[in-house]
Amino acid sequence: MTFVSPARCCLLSLVAASFLWCRTGNAQTPAREQLQQSFASTVQPFLKTHCVACHSQEDPEAELDLSSFPTVDSVANDHQRWELVLDRLTAGDMPPEDFEKQPSESLRQEMIAWIKSLRAHEGEKNAGDPGLVPVRRLSNAEYNYTIRDLTGVDIRPTKDFPVDPANEAGFDNSAASLSTSPALVKKYLDAARQVADHLALTPSGFVFAPHPVIAHTDRDKFCVNRIVDFYKRQPTSYAPYFLAAWQYQQAQQSGTADVSLEQLATDAHLSGKYLTTVWAELNRETAAIGPIAALQMLWNSIPEDASLADAQATCEQMEAFVTDLRPKLKPAVKNLKAPQISNGSQPLVIWKNQQMAANHTKYARDSARQVTEWKLPADSLAAKAMVFPESLAERETYEAESERFCSVFPDAFYISERGRVFQNEASRGRLLSAGFHNQQGYFRDDDPLYQMVLDEAGQTELDRLWHEFDLIADAPQRQYRSFLWYERAESSFMRDEVFDPHRSEDKDSISNAKMDALAALYLEKALRVGANKVAEKAIVDYFHSMQTSFRALEAAAEASQPHHLRALQSFAEKAFRRPLTAIEKENLTSFYSYLREQEQLGHEDAIRDCVVSVLMSPKFFFHLGSPAKVSEKPVPLDDYALANRLSYFLWSSMPDAELLAHAQAGDLSQPDVLSAQVQRMVSDPKIRGLAVEFGGNWLDFRSFEQHNAVDRTRFPSFDNDLRQAMFEEPVRFFTDLAMRDGSVLDFLYGDYTFANKPLAQHYGMPLPNDSEIDSHGWFQVNDASQYGRGGLLPMSVFLTKNAPGLRTSPVKRGYWVVKRVLGEHIPAPPADVPELPADESKSELSLREALAKHREIASCASCHKRFDSLGLVFEGYGPVGERRTEDLGGRPVETNADFPDGQQGDGLAGLTQYIRESRQEDFLDNLDRKLLAYALGRTLQLSDEKLLREMHDHLVENNYRFSAMLESIVTSPQFLNQRGAAASN
Repeated sequence: MTFVSPARCCLLSLVAASFLWCRTGNAQTPAREQLQQSFASTVQPFLKTHCVACHSQEDPEAELDLSSFPTVDSVANDHQRWELVLDRLTAGDMPPEDFEKQPSESLRQEMIAWIKSLRAHEGEKNAGDPGLVPVRRLSNAEYNYTIRDLTGVDIRPTKDFPVDPANEAGFDNSAASLSTSPALVKKYLDAARQVADHLALTPSGFVFAPHPVIAHTDRDKFCVNRIVDFYKRQPTSYAPYFLAAWQYQQAQQSGTADVSLEQLATDAHLSGKYLTTVWAELNRETAAIGPIAALQMLWNSIPEDASLADAQATCEQMEAFVTDLRPKLKPAVKNLKAPQISNGSQPLVIWKNQQMAANHTKYARDSARQVTEWKLPADSLAAKAMVFPESLAERETYEAESERFCSVFPDAFYISERGRVFQNEASRGRLLSAGFHNQQGYFRDDDPLYQMVLDEAGQTELDRLWHEFDLIADAPQRQYRSFLWYERAESSFMRDEVFDPHRSEDKDSISNAKMDALAALYLEKALRVGANKVAEKAIVDYFHSMQTSFRALEAAAEASQPHHLRALQSFAEKAFRRPLTAIEKENLTSFYSYLREQEQLGHEDAIRDCVVSVLMSPKFFFHLGSPAKVSEKPVPLDDYALANRLSYFLWSSMPDAELLAHAQAGDLSQPDVLSAQVQRMVSDPKIRGLAVEFGGNWLDFRSFEQHNAVDRTRFPSFDNDLRQAMFEEPVRFFTDLAMRDGSVLDFLYGDYTFANKPLAQHYGMPLPNDSEIDSHGWFQVNDASQYGRGGLLPMSVFLTKNAPGLRTSPVKRGYWVVKRVLGEHIPAPPADVPELPADESKSELSLREALAKHREIASCASCHKRFDSLGLVFEGYGPVGERRTEDLGGRPVETNADFPDGQQGDGLAGLTQYIRESRQEDFLDNLDRKLLAYALGRTLQLSDEKLLREMHDHLVENNYRFSAMLESIVTSPQFLNQRGAAASN
């Protein structure tokens, strides 16, 4: 009979319990007394014999001191350090091979079992503890995203901030890493002022421009671009209308009763109003002469069984006919002249603008007979219809049809730019310009678009944009003052002494009294020197129009001020991500009043300063909870705090209106509501925030947009566009996987990727059809393995970042795989580690050979054997991730490797097979741990181990779908509760 000591028996039970825990995840842990007994009898002697010689208080190796752990509690309290001990023991490289006193394998396993058992015991005891998550500031990235969603523009005010440090998990979204210094507070003040400089007041509130709008030129740019962008969004090309009309005709003939013109217009993103007009003209009974008859003949020539492409070709031919003919039929407008008044004077130019605008749908009689060539097929019926007839009756019909043609097809739906009108230049030059000479001024010319294309909502929006232009940019007032300057400086008309009281720099120059006086003086002189009736009316209309505009704008500005204050409160509520209290509303209003009354600021400046005060509030740039009181026990997050936590987890940004509505209703914490919101948020494009901030930090490519380690002389293809595309590839991959709820195993084994033109050229991929390329120039590449791509591992961003520049680096690439992808903990290299060749083209040895010599060094071998082989498989990819068969020294590359467990493999396929067969669980465990640490904003603790096991099981049960991990996290006690601060702001 073999005698077993009590201590030995305790260890055996620990081993059994540990085995059971590892296999089943059950909460069967040894008693505390057993742990303490085994600690005294086995663990402490093990440390003394095999560890503390190197890892003691005096200059410990790898900064790991194992001499100060007198109790089990001391080990439990420092579980992160002991997790490293567990990793080293499990890997078999602690103690190192050259250490004299090596433990037996059974003793090593007993130590491993004890550490695992302690971790299991502690984890079960405190399972679900949310941990200490104190209030913290927004990270730089979160601040930028939040400002984007708060203002509607991507200002990125933290681009000059110091880089946020990462916590132990590698993420910069935890209180442990995000400190707030006085210098940083000043940065926040500068950032808040920068954001406020983008603010523009509107009649109903305020908006934010994509650039500062303090200067008038910047305000002009903002307002003009908004109007021009609106114009460009409108469907004013004729061919799509002709095609939609043909499709409607086909539907009628086939008996498809449920198809309407309105529905066809909606589906084709056309104006239903204008499509109805076009349809009516194409089906109107008319004589077989004139331009509309020619259009009808072309349209009716499309065969019933024509393909969509053939029908579209004919419709484009119809459009070419219209756009070629229409300018030849418009009435000409001559300059309005008046003695001694410059042709570029505002009253005269505006009169001409008005005449040209009124002529967009008019026909110049007899102009049709001057046209002898048309963009029509020769000898076609359509071409014959365009021949000007000889008989008087037919001529009248032809003229009437031409007039109708001009009324249906304007010479322009809108004028977005024009040159100097008085010089009869083409309509090009400055956007929305009135066409003055050396004067600021704008003219609205879009009546055909307004009347013929826009529905009521579109008309309202366009009117609003023009009204806001006048209000934001003071455009009419500045135009009038430039008129005063021009008439005195550039023209001689107002140089008489009688005009001296009227100068552009006078603040009261736009007052009624001043304008009435100048209007009388200007008109009196104009008539005295011989101005005709038309010029007289143009002058009278000019002063009356400007004066009416000024008074209306003044009234609108005054009436808008209460709206601005209400908008300010709404802005603060949105910024604080919860409703304002009555005191907060009062404080905001009081601060505005103080700025107006005590600081004597104007209304707009006061609103800007109030916006700054909101952005400087800790209630804006601090996240999750209030430092006002501390709770030792976990307390549930209120729904607003939960909305914030969920939003900053998935979007790295503030909650949207729907999320806050659920918070206000108080039902966000209900499981079904929470699940539905997670599904909605993951399918939103803002999930890109998770791809960049979590994925970028997990996989260490977040800063690649600034990567400059590549020698661009040696690798000229690596330009800024390619670098940006490399960064974008994993972001697109991650975003797509999340939004379609794909399997997380696609990160490893997916046989697809995403590329744009620069990246496709780099990868040797053909470009697809335009229909397969999105609006940003990206497309999905399936069967990517034929190009040596697919999944994360062969993406150029990782291959390039983990290469020094003039050679590849199997060490860095392999280390990236084992650390970032598989989650291994590998100590930093010793200080005296020898360098590998800097330029493989000048090395006598291949990198494979150099690494083999490197591993002959005992201090290097134990670590390098764990990752070198995983990097050697990438030798078929050069320093910028390009595929290759020779290294830079002209030597054939070898991609075969002996993996750490003894398996052999070749290239990417060999690596993925090795991971699938031996390391897949490591990948899943690492992904779970990283995502949980990111979601909770803290380093993981032993109380999270149960949740991690549940995450893994839920992931497997749901076919590794991405949403399975999210569901496990957001429904966990750790995510739904808080300890260390009050639950609400």
